[in-house]
Amino acid sequence: MTTKMLSSQHVEQIKASAPVLAEKGEAITTRFYEQMFEAHPELLNIFNHRNQKQGTQPKALMQTLYAAAVNIENLESLLPTVKKIAHKHVALQVVPEQYPIVGHYLLKAMKEELGEAASDELLEAWGEAYEIVADIFIDAEKELYQETKDQPGGWNGFRPFVVDGITKESEGITSFYFKPEDGETLPTFSPGQYITLRVLLPDDQYTHLRHYSLSDAPDKDHFRISVKREASPDYPDGEISNFLHDQLNVGDQISISAPAGVFTADVNADDPIVLLGAGIGQTPLISMAKGALEANPERNIDFVYTTKNEENHALLEEMNVLNDQYENFRPHVRYTETDAHVDKELLHTIIEENDGQKFFLCGPGTFTADMKDILEQDLGISEERIEREMFKPFV
Repeated sequence: MTTKMLSSQHVEQIKASAPVLAEKGEAITTRFYEQMFEAHPELLNIFNHRNQKQGTQPKALMQTLYAAAVNIENLESLLPTVKKIAHKHVALQVVPEQYPIVGHYLLKAMKEELGEAASDELLEAWGEAYEIVADIFIDAEKELYQETKDQPGGWNGFRPFVVDGITKESEGITSFYFKPEDGETLPTFSPGQYITLRVLLPDDQYTHLRHYSLSDAPDKDHFRISVKREASPDYPDGEISNFLHDQLNVGDQISISAPAGVFTADVNADDPIVLLGAGIGQTPLISMAKGALEANPERNIDFVYTTKNEENHALLEEMNVLNDQYENFRPHVRYTETDAHVDKELLHTIIEENDGQKFFLCGPGTFTADMKDILEQDLGISEERIEREMFKPFV
């Protein structure tokens, strides 16, 4: 954690501004992004264009600002969030020189949106607070960049890969296999991590970056992702997934940054695990299952999964192979045409049969929230035993 400290006066000013951020935070962050991109359009090569259009990126930044204001006296409490965002930033190749740009336009947007409430003293306090938070991120990211580069087969930046294989897994989900163009080795990764693809669409001025969970075990000669087609080819919000499905071919080159992410399972541990997934949320979970069983064939794993029907069940064959190979791998599949749901009776049975597990939840936000509530409130599972991943933007 940084050694810089805010004065007690600045701390009080920032804490007092928390209610205003709750009220006007989204307006501030929306204006911030608009003005920053107008002055620095090159940053559109990093930020997710879809999240800008849908407003999810401003909302994510607003929530981070509000959390900083509320916890300004105890920034250590934000470290888990800092770590997660730092991994995203390293995957996107964010550099320290970009932080002053963000700070300038953030304070500018605050001043314009808050009007008379934005006193010189408040802006000065937030300026200092931003520098402290920026330093925390820069230090964390510097360490991650070094670790990523120094590991065997590791690299920084975007490395050219070649598409080595494409497999249609189910209705709407396709797996893509990538090998390094230079033929050199790949680094290992922790099951649950993702890679970031850099895509330049035809007739588009700026690149698009997308995170995709690795869906195979580590220590192979390839990376594999399994991608859900979002909407239809003429629906702009699904343009990258549709590009991959419709235009990416075996032999094509694509640029990829090194594996990152904190939603991971320790494959060398012995404790039993329960993997809870819905829809495309199973991709990091199948990687966890395969990685854990390859490292420790005796490890107990319950794989609870729900999707609409068998036609939408991607990687079903791999689940069946694991079921045939390992007596201690237990799949629990539910096909539901309505909202993804797993009943608590099933979870209660799993817990009774194998107490002491750690739980990994991945899927739509509503699914992971419901599962977390059932585990904690109905079944008495402590928060420390639950890891949860949702597909949503981070600032």
